[in-house]
Amino acid sequence: MSQSKPRFSSHSKRAKSARSLTCGQVMSTPQIIGRDASVADALDMITTREWDHIFIVNSERVPIGRIHAVDILKLVARKTVNRDIAWMHGIPARQLVTQETMTMQESTPLLKAAALMLTHDLNQLAVTNKQGQIVGTVSHSVVARTLPRFIL
Repeated sequence: MSQSKPRFSSHSKRAKSARSLTCGQVMSTPQIIGRDASVADALDMITTREWDHIFIVNSERVPIGRIHAVDILKLVARKTVNRDIAWMHGIPARQLVTQETMTMQESTPLLKAAALMLTHDLNQLAVTNKQGQIVGTVSHSVVARTLPRFIL
């Protein structure tokens, strides 16, 4: 009687494929602005391109923070802010950063990134190369578009 190889179910193969999927394989183009940009520059980029966030990077493209559109709205809504346009050009956008950017390497499994986003209540993570430069982003929408094909 010949021995047959154990068969893997298609579910097992899909699960293994889902676990091996990396951030670098599915990342989106990062939305970035330089560290010396003003609030006006950030506001212009966010509104004209219909972004909800923007990463601030240094001259080497290393992320130093993230600004969410809501952060700009909060600043404008404060009653103590002079609402003429000139103040926006004088304030560096990096002052709107409320916390450091959480990053993942390109080789990080997508499932790990998804778990980190859920754990820390984040909408997106910056994806960096080995030099720490931002090369992409992974968001809930990337996870939602990618993982169902491995589940269904």
